[in-house]
Amino acid sequence: MPLTPVAAERVAREAAQQAFDLSARALSIDWHLVDQPLDGTEIKRWSERLGQRLVDLRGQEVEALERGIKPPGPLNPPLLLVTGLDGGRVQMKDQDPQTKSRWKEDKVASFTSYVPGDGKDKKPQKLVTTYVATMADAQAFGPMVALEAYRRGLWQAPVVLNISDGGNWIDPLVELQRLADARIIDFYHADERLFEVAQALHGPETPAAVVLGKQLESLLYEGKVAEVIAYMKAQIQSLGAAQQNDGPTHPRKVLRQHLGYFEKHQEHMHYDEYRSKGWPIGSGNVEAGVKCFNKRIKGTDQFWSKPGVEAIMALHAMWMSQDLRWDRYWANRSAYGYAQAA
Repeated sequence: MPLTPVAAERVAREAAQQAFDLSARALSIDWHLVDQPLDGTEIKRWSERLGQRLVDLRGQEVEALERGIKPPGPLNPPLLLVTGLDGGRVQMKDQDPQTKSRWKEDKVASFTSYVPGDGKDKKPQKLVTTYVATMADAQAFGPMVALEAYRRGLWQAPVVLNISDGGNWIDPLVELQRLADARIIDFYHADERLFEVAQALHGPETPAAVVLGKQLESLLYEGKVAEVIAYMKAQIQSLGAAQQNDGPTHPRKVLRQHLGYFEKHQEHMHYDEYRSKGWPIGSGNVEAGVKCFNKRIKGTDQFWSKPGVEAIMALHAMWMSQDLRWDRYWANRSAYGYAQAA
């Protein structure tokens, strides 16, 4: 069955958002295929080929970038561009030979334009978000992220930030690709760790833990990370030397783990400065993106090949991007250009 450009766009749109069987049912209803309804296998075959074209195009653009050919930036560069990096989980068909697990990390990047706040009452205004995602490792992901960053105005925006959590692959990628004027640790991830410290010291759900958590949160919000670190060190000292039988929830274990996190990222936690400049301090854009990708590709009943999930992630990223790239891409497909897609 050949696909016209209009039909190809519909197949890609459905498969980008939901499972193949559900896509087949929706399209069979829309196209009145009562006697011979589509099945999920057909949608899978078509959509993976359509998505592979996007993967191939991205690969060509990355190769061009590595030769020094940058994509054109936006006609109206953002006043503030914020990038974010995070990872999700995907279940593959084949087990990893080392871990014996089918679960593998997918990587997601978000790119959001903002109008900065005034540092007082006016909060930063979010405008347009786009996404890139892959199953590749951080080394291969870096050029993909750089490509999209150029496209969104990396060298045109007056200020470029990266707001992400403290994942061990994120800082090296941001530094290598020169993705930001300032690297900010997501405030809410850091804040969550402070409440874990408070609960380790006073017990979960106790009034004392809530009070301490709020006190530490206030210090963090005001950029007084040195005071937070000093408090943790004092508590660790009072608890005495670590013991071999300390469990993962023992206060000594919890505090030492979180102390290392805050010491490592201290220079990326000047939240009072960031707020005074009208910058956001949360990584909600990329976290929302990971959740959307998870909704499409993560599930106990979904098992993927690497090429298959890469293709669907490319379709999903284009569909979720808010700069009308989906509409422009499909508006430029030649008539009956997908006759061989089946």
